[in-house]
Amino acid sequence: MKQTLQLKLSQHLTLTPQLQQSIRLLQLSTLELNQEVERMLQENPLLERAEAEEEVARAEEFPLAGPGRVNESTERAPAETADSNAAEARGAHDDAPDPADFTDYSSGGSDGDWGGGGTSEDDDFYPQQVATKTLRDHLNEQLATMNLPQRDRQIVGALIDALNEDGYLPTPLEEIAELFPPENEIELEDLSIALKYVQSFDPAGVGARDCAECLALQLKVLPPDTPYRADALKIVDGHLELLANRDFTKLKRLLHMDDAGVRRVRELIRSLNPRPGAPFAKAEANYVIPDVVVRKIRGQWIAALNDAAMPKLRLNRIYADILTRNRDSSNQQLAAQLQEAKWLIRNVQQRFETILRVAQAIVERQRRFFEHGEVAMRPMVLREIADMLSLHESTISRVTTQKYMLTPRGTFELKYFFGSHVATDSGGAASATAIRALIKQLVAAEDARSPLTDSRIADLLGDQGILVARRTIAKYREALQIPPVNLRKSP
Repeated sequence: MKQTLQLKLSQHLTLTPQLQQSIRLLQLSTLELNQEVERMLQENPLLERAEAEEEVARAEEFPLAGPGRVNESTERAPAETADSNAAEARGAHDDAPDPADFTDYSSGGSDGDWGGGGTSEDDDFYPQQVATKTLRDHLNEQLATMNLPQRDRQIVGALIDALNEDGYLPTPLEEIAELFPPENEIELEDLSIALKYVQSFDPAGVGARDCAECLALQLKVLPPDTPYRADALKIVDGHLELLANRDFTKLKRLLHMDDAGVRRVRELIRSLNPRPGAPFAKAEANYVIPDVVVRKIRGQWIAALNDAAMPKLRLNRIYADILTRNRDSSNQQLAAQLQEAKWLIRNVQQRFETILRVAQAIVERQRRFFEHGEVAMRPMVLREIADMLSLHESTISRVTTQKYMLTPRGTFELKYFFGSHVATDSGGAASATAIRALIKQLVAAEDARSPLTDSRIADLLGDQGILVARRTIAKYREALQIPPVNLRKSP
């Protein structure tokens, strides 16, 4: 084989480490970003959090709006705001930032600082975990007040330990009996008696093995003269499935009652708690920190960054000054860490600038939603915002994922404002969110004795010029967790 030399000219795209970090930070949520920043703070000694006294100087250099602080750009008309934001963040996440932008970071002063401003005491507030009594603690306290032999007390305690968070006993008594040592000679009758003790505890219904037994236990503790108590017990003991299926015709024939009587029995059963242990369950709240806050200023809807979501970072001035004065080869590692710190500060800044640009574009396109609610949501896709801001569609996708917007109508993920559309008879389009809101309104206003079917809802929307198939209505109704027509019907 003959060896030859060939000269080829080709083009390829290489992502610099800085641009790779910029893209990675953009797709992180606020929680993940804080974790990444915390990791960098521990690994890089040239990076530190900005102190409160440095934030005022930082705010003058990076005048980004946040809650409770509206700069000049937020007070201008939306068109001017979008233009100014575009000028501030032009090319963010599309091109690698110029390394020359970092020339001033090594100097003294606050040039290396960036982060959320504001010195509110609310920034130092963290949710505190409140100690609550568990269901097991509540039942053991009642057990301690009972005069029982030690053997019986142990059996009742074992049953309490076997309860789940809802207060039910999912494990059969036969399996619980096998857990005791053979020398204890625990029989099934002993467990049955102990279960009666557990079922007599507060809250009523605890220790039940199924929903019907739970409701029956609660009905039995009601005063004997409670209206419709006996009829409710009859339904719960053997005909609960008829009530769940809303088969009121069979219930009327079974109870020998009219519609009004069946309605009263149903109301009594619905007043019971099928999960008696739920109030004692530990429900940890999942907090969402919004990245953007939307306010109406001088008749215009303006998006501003949330200071609480922005890390407050700066360069360590001592190390930066040392490296500025001593540029020899012995400080190569610190010099590399200095560059990494500059990259992180700049990329975090670019991240929030890009989020602000996208959020303001969404606000301008969905202005009617902020005025009138979900029914006024217009159909929108990622490409519309990408073309509007001259960004790539993938960049918009990263920005809108796990980023949240606080509005007067609630907190929404940015992706919430995007959705499919349905054609109208006038040639326009209606968003899926608006159609779901209309379905919710129609169901809320329907006659409970004659609820709307999916076909009827489709016809009503057709009368408003929105052409939706019945199966599409059923899909949207299930997404809204609205029961079918037979389960919404009242006697």
